[in-house]
Amino acid sequence: MRRKVAIIGAGISGLSAAAYTAKAGNEVHVYEKNSTPGGRARQLKTANGYIFDMGPSWYWMPDVIDRFFKDFGYRTSDFYELIPLDPQFEIIGKEGNLSIPASYEELRGLFDRVEPGSGKRLDKFMESARFKYEVGMGQFVHKPCHSWWEFVTPKIASSAIRLDLLSNFRTYVKKHFGHPSLRTLMEFPVIFLGASPEQVPALYSLMNYGGYVLGTHYPMGGFYRLVQAMWRIAEELGVQFHFDQPVERIIASGSRISAIQVNGDPIAVDAVIASSDYHHTESLLDPSKRNYSEDYWRSRTFAPSCLIYYLGFTEKIPRLQHHSLFFEHDLDDHIDAIYKRKRWPEKPLFYACCPSKTDPGVAPDGHENLFLLMPLATGIEDDKRTRGEYLVAMIDRLEKHTGVSDLRSRLDYLQSYCVSDFVRDYNAYEGNAYGLANTLSQTAVGKPSVRNRQLANLFYTGQLTVPGPGVPPSIISGKIAAGELDKLIKEAYETAV
Repeated sequence: MRRKVAIIGAGISGLSAAAYTAKAGNEVHVYEKNSTPGGRARQLKTANGYIFDMGPSWYWMPDVIDRFFKDFGYRTSDFYELIPLDPQFEIIGKEGNLSIPASYEELRGLFDRVEPGSGKRLDKFMESARFKYEVGMGQFVHKPCHSWWEFVTPKIASSAIRLDLLSNFRTYVKKHFGHPSLRTLMEFPVIFLGASPEQVPALYSLMNYGGYVLGTHYPMGGFYRLVQAMWRIAEELGVQFHFDQPVERIIASGSRISAIQVNGDPIAVDAVIASSDYHHTESLLDPSKRNYSEDYWRSRTFAPSCLIYYLGFTEKIPRLQHHSLFFEHDLDDHIDAIYKRKRWPEKPLFYACCPSKTDPGVAPDGHENLFLLMPLATGIEDDKRTRGEYLVAMIDRLEKHTGVSDLRSRLDYLQSYCVSDFVRDYNAYEGNAYGLANTLSQTAVGKPSVRNRQLANLFYTGQLTVPGPGVPPSIISGKIAAGELDKLIKEAYETAV
């Protein structure tokens, strides 16, 4: 039953799929177009001593990552030290600043101070969110989503109303909280889902529980430590990695893949799991073998792209937390720029991550490591001049918040990353950074299929298929794809005997 399986892409979902597929007893080869694993979670090391996580920086839902390691006989602590952040993050808002404590009791007290009586409503909100988290993360997100019938289980059926699938997140938050700062705080996590709170099902209040109650953490050494751990597990299981080796074509014979083409040469394989961008993967196929047309992709609602700046400063920056959200302007105006107007925002919101506050090793002694991220529409022009204008605007707001003047004179490292870079490095459709938005119509069965409908031995994993964007979902996605391949192999064996 041992099969030769090619994994396209060594991002989080590809590493997960490789590990689970190898554990099932297969010969696994991973082909990656870049020189290192990690995909969007790659690492940038500079000549002058800075270490940047290039993408993910919020370590939420640690139980999902713990479960991955446990599946291979490890604990998270076998690979890195995980630090709980306190405060978890700070919101710099137009109604004032909120520093979010690690302790739930302190968080409850914060709510009562901002809006008397809201602590009890927070209890009710989080009890419901906990239920959704346990059902959603325990059962919902692990389905391959071939059909809605997969969700007709006694547990899910009896929980349907409590899961709030048909109500939107904004209305749901308004039922619990009146103060604008508290509403912003509760709506913030769905930004990771890539849609307006009015479009996201209230089911996703589970993210509030996964973040605020389970806590925000940081792996010492940076988020890339997770990538290194997954890479090590895969190699221990015999997975072979081929870096700087982009797959140029997927070759089919009848209803099955027979080979992939790398450097002009065909390589025979028994199956393929594609962790590469779904749209790009399909471009490697004959048009008759693709699941979706160009019209389909144009009709989808994509989560944002983003403008990222990796900055090194020669001095420490006071009054800045590990995670800070600069939300002084209106959230809906920024969302409209992304989804309706498809243009650069006039009054942008942005996120600042300063890991050197927790981990001095990511910057030279006495220096500061700062990562700025501003959500953007996909498919827009991102020339150097425009990028630079927004950097100036973000640094001006950093100066106002920290009380430090002329931060630009203290820069000794600067690099930007934007829409065109996502296209170049990851073949990302229109430069998307987070995959598809988790709107109701693009949830579960509404996402692109994990299986190719014409080729029985081609499977898809990653942020454009189930369960969706984010590091924990990508880990689960790799496991789902590996499980689907395992079913195919077992079905073939049973047919043969």
